[in-house]
Amino acid sequence: MRILVTDGMDKTAMAQLREMGHEVVEQFYEPDQLGAALKDFDAVVVRSKTKVRANHIDEAKTGKLKLIIRGGVGVDNIDVKYAESCGITVKNTPRASSQSVAELAMGHMFSCARYLSIAGHTMREDKWEKKAYGKGIELQGKTLGIVGFGRIGQHLGVMAKAIGMKVVAFDIFHIPGIEEQLGIPYVEMDDLLAQADFVSVHAPAVDGGALISAENIAKMKDGVVIINTSRGTNVDEAALLAALESGKVRAAGLDVYADEPATNKALYSHPMVSCTPHIGAATLEAQKRIGAEIVDIIKNF
Repeated sequence: MRILVTDGMDKTAMAQLREMGHEVVEQFYEPDQLGAALKDFDAVVVRSKTKVRANHIDEAKTGKLKLIIRGGVGVDNIDVKYAESCGITVKNTPRASSQSVAELAMGHMFSCARYLSIAGHTMREDKWEKKAYGKGIELQGKTLGIVGFGRIGQHLGVMAKAIGMKVVAFDIFHIPGIEEQLGIPYVEMDDLLAQADFVSVHAPAVDGGALISAENIAKMKDGVVIINTSRGTNVDEAALLAALESGKVRAAGLDVYADEPATNKALYSHPMVSCTPHIGAATLEAQKRIGAEIVDIIKNF
């Protein structure tokens, strides 16, 4: 097979593919060039930067393309149904990065609780703000509400319970036996919003508006902490910023944004926002697992 890798991939995995006899080409294409380029490849491996839309598929289907692989969990940057209707298979690597994303979410929870982001920033400005940032809170004893209880949400829930948090989850799909296995109950969304001290979002992008909207923020406790490592559009950024300004929301930890690279400077530069540039799956371990899973997908295909 001739395989295009647009957004980078673990070097060991690429070497394995080449040893298997495949031709692997590393090249990023701008959106207006992507469709024509895909005609010359049997498979393409993308991460979050490359978007494979219907217009690209229309061009690609006249050529060799028969497999699209998303190195990561979500596939909302690919028009999956349209690709499959054109006879092109779409796969992802849902297991490989779950632990890494969950650990980043936990890191943001600690950062929001103890002012790690802003306190470190002020020290680099030669300030000693011990009094200002000596009013942190503990995670132990607090309630974490997880919105979206797939692999990432489950990993986060287990870690949170290990440090003494109470954990509840909301998901439109209920996994049989998972409540008993992990000791984490499903609750309705409104119940979660009412009781959670921390709300962490781990759902795919949804149609019909943000999961964390102004209406849902109003249902939360005063001083709630909101974490989003899923998709930027799952949180209404204007509503979140207003809630941070009013104090309704104590702090927010964000790895994803409505526009990427992020353009909402008022939000990401807010002193009570702990922010990272969409690095949830960007660990050495996760990238090796993603690479290995991609190799297996291509072998099986």
